[in-house]
Amino acid sequence: MRVLIAAGGTAGHINPALAIAGAIKKADPTAEIHFAGRKEGMEYRLVTQAGYPFHHIEITGFQRKLSLNNIKRNIITLWNLALSGPKAKKMMKDIQPDLVIGCGGYVSGPVVRCAARQGIKTALHEQNAFPGVTNKLLAPDVDIVFAAVPAAVEKLGAPEKTIVVGNPVRPEVFTQAKNREAIRAELGAGDRTVILSFGGSLGARRVNEVVADLCAWEQKNHKPVLHLHATGQYGVQLFQDLEKEKGFAPGESLVVKEYINNMPELLAAADLVISRAGALTLAELEAVGRAAVLIPSPNVAENHQYYNAMELQKAGAAVVIEEKDLTGEKLVQTVSGMLAQPGKLAEMGRNARSLSVDDSLDRIADALLKLVKTP
Repeated sequence: MRVLIAAGGTAGHINPALAIAGAIKKADPTAEIHFAGRKEGMEYRLVTQAGYPFHHIEITGFQRKLSLNNIKRNIITLWNLALSGPKAKKMMKDIQPDLVIGCGGYVSGPVVRCAARQGIKTALHEQNAFPGVTNKLLAPDVDIVFAAVPAAVEKLGAPEKTIVVGNPVRPEVFTQAKNREAIRAELGAGDRTVILSFGGSLGARRVNEVVADLCAWEQKNHKPVLHLHATGQYGVQLFQDLEKEKGFAPGESLVVKEYINNMPELLAAADLVISRAGALTLAELEAVGRAAVLIPSPNVAENHQYYNAMELQKAGAAVVIEEKDLTGEKLVQTVSGMLAQPGKLAEMGRNARSLSVDDSLDRIADALLKLVKTP
């Protein structure tokens, strides 16, 4: 069986695609898996690191704001779009896939559409509660649509062939969740509340600013917490400046890093997570069952992080604060209210855990193998 997976743009599209590739290989070790994407995108590095053959196709999105630079970019986009059809056809001829899967990003469009027109079996995976434009356009033409959450089913526009399967979660997230007590002991957490906060790999200025207010409040009031915070690449100097300005410092109750490279372990140790609301972050919060304060990024397509976050708030698993309403005082008030109620964080964590689809990858792999075998 030969499989071609198209995914690009962000880790939120590429990591589920890699997880699905792994699940297919586990179910059918003889499967030959190829990837399509942009060489300039994150996908090239992640896919080649994972050892899969990579096929280049250049496709970009249109810029809606008019400026001289954006007009140039839109001309290039039109050119890439014109070439994408012939490139996708050549890809099908070279690979001769039995199955083509789109996992989001502009690159999925021409690849999945070409496969569907040629009668090749096709599938999509949508990670967000509010689907991306590419997946909404492709959904009517593919054989199976996988949705992460029920809220996405109607929006995708093909309910009769949409299956709710959750978002694939790295196996190590489940493994480390079982080691919670050992990891907490290693961190020296004791019986303190462990708060984990981050704004993404690059960092989010607003998240860093309000978390600084929270850290200052925790230290000034001698709160029994261990706070672990990642500033992100662009937030390192900013956070150091905020420490001086607001009179708090890393030490026994606060650990500050640029980047978290052991997220499964820290999620296992945490009682409360403060973060953005990317689909994969939320899937991991659900997998380990953690209470959260979610600050959706306003700088994403269709404001999809807000819709992702609201699914958890509706279930009593998170409190959502939109960035337009976000202040240090608001965050302190929210966290203070949670800490003041015994058992509140544990209850929210149980609600999060009830949303998790632990066998997401098994469901996806089973459905895909059945699809390929269907005449």
